[in-house]
Amino acid sequence: MCLATGCVIWDSNRRTTERTSLLDFLYPKAAEKTMQPTIPTLNLPLRVGLAWVPMAADARGHQESSELPAQFLEETLGKVRNQFTNLPFVSEVVIVPGQYLQPKGGFENLDQVRTMLGVDVIALVSRDQKQFADPNALSFFYLTVVGAYAVPAQKNETYTMVDTAVFDIPSRTLLFRAPGMHRSKGHSTYVGLEDALQKDQREGVVLATDAMVVNLKSELGLFQERIKKQPDTVRVVHRPGYTGGGAGGWLDVAWIGLVLVGFWVSCRLTPQPNVRDPR
Repeated sequence: MCLATGCVIWDSNRRTTERTSLLDFLYPKAAEKTMQPTIPTLNLPLRVGLAWVPMAADARGHQESSELPAQFLEETLGKVRNQFTNLPFVSEVVIVPGQYLQPKGGFENLDQVRTMLGVDVIALVSRDQKQFADPNALSFFYLTVVGAYAVPAQKNETYTMVDTAVFDIPSRTLLFRAPGMHRSKGHSTYVGLEDALQKDQREGVVLATDAMVVNLKSELGLFQERIKKQPDTVRVVHRPGYTGGGAGGWLDVAWIGLVLVGFWVSCRLTPQPNVRDPR
């Protein structure tokens, strides 16, 4: 009984990590970190690519698989997509299939995505999640069979960070980024440990993504303001036939001027009432 209980307590110690590294994906070789980005040129309206950063490769070079279901990750990515679809200077947001991005693919991989999908800007979403499960003093009740089912002697903690980094692919320039974090604590029984960790894993990604989306909305607004105040940092070009949206500037002034001219012409054309001379 003591040996069996000891095995249960030892097995209840868990340390799990699921991480997708943006730096490992973009800069697989140390020499590439010295690459100097150039001034980006944004062709409005933008076609934006959106993708999760791929999982790392194992010792054999095979890509590791996520414990999170693909459908769940796709639905979570949809929250990020919604922040871009309502922007006046974005024509389309393209979800990049997971198999299009390879571990340590770098900007060469992004160039391939750009050619295949016709996107110039890509939003790469990465996640870093750590989970810890340790038995507390109540694990003594594991000596009984009922204790493993009924006593919440497992202390569980989950730390999650979700980060979105938006890059201009041709210039290799980071336009802006938005992080989101979440931390949860709880208790579970030994028998219910796996279910509790899976629940905390999904919940952590969802809540960290929600926090990131709030920051992303703010960063998008700051990015538009930066383009207006510092036009030398980003070059904006309008595609043929595109006349609105985006950074504003002379377009806003022209629109206001047009409204004022129209109002003046309307006043001039309106017939004035006859006023008799009191004399």
